[in-house]
Amino acid sequence: MQAIPYGKVACYGQIADLAGLPGRARLVGKALGAAPKQGWRDQAVPWHRVINAQGKISFAANSEHFQQQKKLLQDEQVVVIAGKVKLSDFQWQPDLAELLFVLQE
Repeated sequence: MQAIPYGKVACYGQIADLAGLPGRARLVGKALGAAPKQGWRDQAVPWHRVINAQGKISFAANSEHFQQQKKLLQDEQVVVIAGKVKLSDFQWQPDLAELLFVLQE
């Protein structure tokens, strides 16, 4: 998840697929929920960049977590309208070379 760039989003299922766990989108959500607040290996976990396959923030509308995720995305110039992000504009589309080089760092 740390490879998701500033200003981009990825879907739970997309992360599962990239991790070699197709069909395990819910597992990604559980992993995010269990991630340490201080981050992983001294790196922040960009949990706010992960949304559902419809482009929606998965938290209940207007909940504290919903508002926090929306603000963090908007701070990165990601447009959020009615809790939804236009995936055609903001979804991260990594290529194999990008993944190989980023993950080796």
